[in-house]
Amino acid sequence: MTNWIIFWLLAFSSCTIARAKVIEELIDLLNRNQHEERQLPGVKPRFDAKAQRIDVSGQHAFKAPGPGDQRGPCPGLNALANHNYLPHSGVASISEFILATHHVFGMGMDLAAALCLLGGVFTGDGVKFSMGGATPLVPAPLGGILGTPQGLSNSHNRYESDCSVTRGDLYQYGNAYRLQMSQFKDLLAMRNESGNYNLETMGAFLGKRFFQCINENPYFFHGPVSGLLVGNGAYPFVYRFMGNKSAEYPDGFLDRRVLKSMYAVTGEGDNLVYLPGHERIPENWYKRAIGDEYTLAYFLTDLTKVLIKYPHTISMGGNTGTVNSFFGIELHNLTNGVFNGATLLQGNNLACFIYQALQNALPDAAKPVITLGFTIILALLRPLTSRPGSIGCPQFSQFNSSLFDIFPGYSEYRPGGANDAIEQLVRSLQSK
Repeated sequence: MTNWIIFWLLAFSSCTIARAKVIEELIDLLNRNQHEERQLPGVKPRFDAKAQRIDVSGQHAFKAPGPGDQRGPCPGLNALANHNYLPHSGVASISEFILATHHVFGMGMDLAAALCLLGGVFTGDGVKFSMGGATPLVPAPLGGILGTPQGLSNSHNRYESDCSVTRGDLYQYGNAYRLQMSQFKDLLAMRNESGNYNLETMGAFLGKRFFQCINENPYFFHGPVSGLLVGNGAYPFVYRFMGNKSAEYPDGFLDRRVLKSMYAVTGEGDNLVYLPGHERIPENWYKRAIGDEYTLAYFLTDLTKVLIKYPHTISMGGNTGTVNSFFGIELHNLTNGVFNGATLLQGNNLACFIYQALQNALPDAAKPVITLGFTIILALLRPLTSRPGSIGCPQFSQFNSSLFDIFPGYSEYRPGGANDAIEQLVRSLQSK
């Protein structure tokens, strides 16, 4: 990691010992990741049962959540807490989330850092966050002037999004963190002939769900970060992280048994029962091979494949108050003509778009205050936007997010309006 990144982080995050310690831990984690041994390009690591088997006994035996324990929209995080790979409370530091997802699911350290930092930035206090709702374990920073951290369960249009794999849309069900059995049954019906819910299956399910959301949710909204990146990205995650790895299926085989266990569903046939927060890792389950971690580059490659096959899921916009009223915002209008639907999936343009969308996700003045890990997120994405042979990212001077104001489903979170208090605070401090 370059010296300017470290300087930036320390300059704006050393205001408290806790934040400085978190940044120090993150730098150590990312530096350690740079030195991890990697397999040769194009060569799949050999399956190693001993190294890849995840222990679900002893201290990691399943334990149901108790009163006050937080569980939320991410089944993987819920399972990690239920098996004591994360604190059973459901509240953890950013570095704890990174290490647990890396160790148990084989998530690349760079992807884990980007996602967990976004969680800490948008749903926590910049140091830790709740995988569920608001909790006294994550108190309001700066005496509450920035509001109280609400956790992943209450992060609609910031982190959590409409058109989830199994979670219902907020405006349809009143919450966006509980599994909806109708959606889960639809997913079960999508398996391929071999019974494997693989990448192709999950891509097809995304294509189907996107139309379903337009047809059923009058306030459906699909934005650039929560929708295109996090929302769409959740579909490849199901197969890549839940699939049971073996010598025969090094990329994983995801069957009904594993899928139900990971989603806290029991029963057979039409008699399925969902137990909220009871997600568990099944016996004899094996993670990704060491050296074959699911990195940012790997993820963006998967996401690009899915988007090419189901291009309607690239659309950014939403319904306008009635079902089947989807109005898409043209990408060239959103980015001042830099990108369009035909060029977004060419070369490194998807990574470039995400990189710059994240840069514009918050007011410039507020970034040093509430996005203590924001520079790290961008640093993680930067190598993907300047690959060998590329000429770098085309730059757009302004991200016209105001174009989303016409969508009622966007009103739950407005990047400018929601952070006015923060921006005003920064300006007042700068003027003193």
